[in-house]
Amino acid sequence: MSHDRPYVDQRVIDLESAGRVAASAAARWGLAEPTLLRRGMNAIFECGGEVLRVGRATAPASSSHELAGVLSRHGVPVVAPIDGHTADLEGLAVTGWERVHDAALPVDWAAVGAAVARIHALAPSDLPARYPLPSPVTFPWWDFDALLDAISEHIDAEALAGILRTIEAGRGWRSEVGAGAVVCHGDVHPGNVLMTDDGPVLIDFDLLCHATPGWDHAMLTTYATRWGGAPDVYASFAAGYGRSLADDRLTATIASLRNVAATLMRVRAGITDDAARVEAERRLRFWRGDPGAPQWNAQ
Repeated sequence: MSHDRPYVDQRVIDLESAGRVAASAAARWGLAEPTLLRRGMNAIFECGGEVLRVGRATAPASSSHELAGVLSRHGVPVVAPIDGHTADLEGLAVTGWERVHDAALPVDWAAVGAAVARIHALAPSDLPARYPLPSPVTFPWWDFDALLDAISEHIDAEALAGILRTIEAGRGWRSEVGAGAVVCHGDVHPGNVLMTDDGPVLIDFDLLCHATPGWDHAMLTTYATRWGGAPDVYASFAAGYGRSLADDRLTATIASLRNVAATLMRVRAGITDDAARVEAERRLRFWRGDPGAPQWNAQ
């Protein structure tokens, strides 16, 4: 177990192993045969009314259920865990959760902001002792020098120059990101919000971290300009949160560097994946300074 790394920082690569582990857990718990719903960092399976998450965790599977309990008791809307449905098998963590159905309603961003404010109000001592709370400086996709060493040959000179200018302008982020540090969700973006009939539910706390509050604001500050989001999303989120960080220098730095990380990760994925390569090219047009650069897709 490592508290210097987030709960999940490595992608599930071997879907065959993930499926085998999910099937073993489902049989143990008397569930229907798992069906793969999607794969991101984790492999997500459906077993009737239950969802199984299978991932390469840095802490025991049961600690994610413990975290959900803490968050729920503090008024943070999260997916309900299925008691007893946790297992660590073949180096993978398997956890069972109630199936939440998206109501296809517009996200109540003010309610999301209020929920994030409740997370930020937590003390680190409120969290399960076994659940990691690292600084985001440990996130491997924020090690820009290492990423560029591996993939710079796949980026044209003009785009690379734009990316490097942004990295250099934000070099001080590592020493600043702990300023006024709070417990952060770590990855607040529209893909980690489910809108139900009862309001929004926050998902995916794999990147829970200890950082400046702007860490959880940053993506939404560029959601309209870079990711095609509605222009009022961040203002609504900030109203629910209780204050706006739109003019905060450190938050703006984090937002710019987050977009660098998002681009570099697509470039890396595009080396072997055609769809990722197409999206990487969309993003690189922005870094070239192309005035007609399109907005980005989430995947």
